[in-house]
Amino acid sequence: MTADRDRADGLARTARALAEKEVSSRALTERTLARIEAAQPSLNAFRRVRAEAALAEADAADRELAAGGPFADRPLLGVPLAVKDDMDVAGEPTAFGCRGDFPPKSKDCEAVRRLRASGAVIVGKTNTCELGQWPFTEGPGFGDTRNPWHTGHTPGGSSGGSAAAVAAGLVPAALGSDGAGSVRIPAAWTHLVGIKPQRGRISTWPWPEAFQGITVNGPLARTVADAALLLDAASGNHPDDPHRPAAVRAAEAATREPGRLRIALSLRMPFTATPKRLDPAVRQRVVALADRLAALGHDVEEADPDYGQIGLAFVPRATAGIAEWTRHVPDVTLLDRRTRESARLGRLLGGAPLRLARRAEAVLHRRVGAVFTAYDVVITPTTAAPPPGIGTLAALSGWRTDRAMIAACPYAWPWNVLGWPGVNVPAGHVAGGLPVGAQLLGPEGSEPLLVSLAAQLEADQRWYERWPAPVPDAAPAP
Repeated sequence: MTADRDRADGLARTARALAEKEVSSRALTERTLARIEAAQPSLNAFRRVRAEAALAEADAADRELAAGGPFADRPLLGVPLAVKDDMDVAGEPTAFGCRGDFPPKSKDCEAVRRLRASGAVIVGKTNTCELGQWPFTEGPGFGDTRNPWHTGHTPGGSSGGSAAAVAAGLVPAALGSDGAGSVRIPAAWTHLVGIKPQRGRISTWPWPEAFQGITVNGPLARTVADAALLLDAASGNHPDDPHRPAAVRAAEAATREPGRLRIALSLRMPFTATPKRLDPAVRQRVVALADRLAALGHDVEEADPDYGQIGLAFVPRATAGIAEWTRHVPDVTLLDRRTRESARLGRLLGGAPLRLARRAEAVLHRRVGAVFTAYDVVITPTTAAPPPGIGTLAALSGWRTDRAMIAACPYAWPWNVLGWPGVNVPAGHVAGGLPVGAQLLGPEGSEPLLVSLAAQLEADQRWYERWPAPVPDAAPAP
């Protein structure tokens, strides 16, 4: 394998090289750990690095590879991967961006269990903001995670550590989670493909419903094929999962043409009663991407879903989820004041308002889903603005944080209320070389269609050919 030793190859290529015995899992894992160690002072992508355990897993994978295949049920055998620090990994704490002395978990969560069943080597757990609430990955529990494209800026959040690790080439792919855009936003701001799957596609067990059903796990990768491969490997359910969608084959969909589609370009933001504005440079990049879809033969026109007052169904679920999670924190006094405020609100809204919010989902499916009677896919900006600078949002009050967050990221969260799939694709770069993205959105179970369309667009745009500059040994002064 002829990979640049400073950057990881793609997921599919790495798996193929291992299966064909071009490289050992031990060598790959050692190289990955060295990359992580070198980049940690600059990017701070990882909360936990499992060096000894990962090497032991790699050695076990090499023994299995040496014994011969077939490995149809082990598509990631020996591949080093990372997961976000809201996912349980046996022997490691799950701090979820918080300070405090969290005990190690006794067993893997269902998504990690499935990755291991596919043969993956888990090299570490990536940083996330406290309880995944914000589109930046900063906090006193772990410091500032930085964007490989410009270390003065955030990679986004809350899956910012996973995004930074993949964008810098530390690992070929990683799992994140998305409760209001937390896979799609950092994917947009680090030039990656990020998939928010259908609710239940990747289990969130031991949480039957993470954050009252708005949060799902999803992959980040440099290519559509790699993201689809990781989606397939992680997909599936625990026996007690309440949501069990019919299986899809995302990797297969990435090899198919999508056919001629009706695509709605939607630039209108859902109502939030707070000021927001689409940055003209972001608008230009997203419209240019829509124009390319038209050039590829699709019927593209401007049209907007009817979101109505969808925000009223989001806030009770999000804040009730925070209140639930804080019960698992060893010392709540160490939590960010904004987290404590959100938990208090969640306890207030956790009765009748939460029940009404949950019941509203069926109505919203009909209302927002009406757009799919005329169109197959909706394309919107993933964010309204490029990634902000480090520290821009972290020191704000709760109210000001919410206003700034909504202004920067008003497009992603409605699909979390609906539980439907969305895929971020890179849309190019704006001033300062900062990446931005567009999201392809579909109705229930539409991952194959979205993946197929994203793959067609990727073949045209070839965004995976562009890398950030190698990171320096230490982060610059803010």
